Amino acid sequence: QICLSASSSPFEPRVSPVLHFHRTMGCIASVPQDQAAITERFGKFDKVAEPGCLCLPVPCICRVAGMVSLRVQEVPVVVTTYTKDKVSVRITVNVQYMAIQDPKYLYEAYYKLTSPSGQIMSYVDDAVRSMVPHSLELDELFEAKGQVAQHVEKSLASEMETYGYKIVAALVTNVEPDETVRQSMNEINANKRLRQAAQERAEAQKYMTVKHAEANAESTYLQGEGIARQRKAIVDGLKSSVEDFKDSIQDMSAKEVLDLMLVTQYFDTIKDLGHGGGTSLVLTNKRGKAFDAEGMKGIMNKAAAAANASSAAPRVPRAAGDRSEEAVAVDVAEEQTQAPRAGFMGSLMFGGGGAGRGK
Repeated sequence: QICLSASSSPFEPRVSPVLHFHRTMGCIASVPQDQAAITERFGKFDKVAEPGCLCLPVPCICRVAGMVSLRVQEVPVVVTTYTKDKVSVRITVNVQYMAIQDPKYLYEAYYKLTSPSGQIMSYVDDAVRSMVPHSLELDELFEAKGQVAQHVEKSLASEMETYGYKIVAALVTNVEPDETVRQSMNEINANKRLRQAAQERAEAQKYMTVKHAEANAESTYLQGEGIARQRKAIVDGLKSSVEDFKDSIQDMSAKEVLDLMLVTQYFDTIKDLGHGGGTSLVLTNKRGKAFDAEGMKGIMNKAAAAANASSAAPRVPRAAGDRSEEAVAVDVAEEQTQAPRAGFMGSLMFGGGGAGRGK
């Protein structure tokens, strides 16, 4: 404020708590940028002064009654209410408001309301309690905070406008249930997560079990193919051996040759079992079976006799003109192999020269 005075007394009385003035001169006042001044004449509303320089023409008659803030203000409101499912909650709503910059509304804001924040709190309580208990359950309330804020803002806008204030925004910043309810919700969420984790683990175990079964099936199939090929190769080898043996020894039938080969395999098996540690072998003699002692002895004697007879029989050479070179070579090879066959059969009978194995 700027005061013009010609009085020499430093104790000039103050008529207004804001302005100093001389009885015979006017007074000049300043209005801040963020406020609007309400002036009165003889105690009655005169005008609304905008920010800047304010001249009061008649001291003691014209005065500045007060200031109205033009800034956006905020008031936090905590509302305790119940949801539709009867759960007690505390809802925090922050309301931002400001005075409408119009002389008509500034007049209403200054003269009609003593406490704008108290009026806003009452309206927020009414708006929240008229909506939440009738339409929203607890879980829905957390998701519908925006709807609650819009409802509060819409309810306040029309009411506060009659008092010269505009609602800038209404924000629901917190929804806080009772402590017991919060613990229950946390347990529900924790159990839900545990159930989902158990389902995921079960799915993983199921996948591993299926894959393991598929791998076992594939392995068994491949093993079966390998065993089938192995048995086919054994049968083909036995067949070839029997045919070669029959060609070499004419007096033995195919069954006798096969029995002889089985006898040799029988002795080979006994030998392999004897080499293994911790093996118990029980040999039984049952009459009527293929591999009794007398049967094996007869087979080996007959094989040895056939081999000796074959080696002792004279060969009648053919005329050179009647034979090809390949036939001559085959006869020479047969003559060279007769003696080893006889020795082989003798070794089977009497155990001489080491154990022989049929190929």
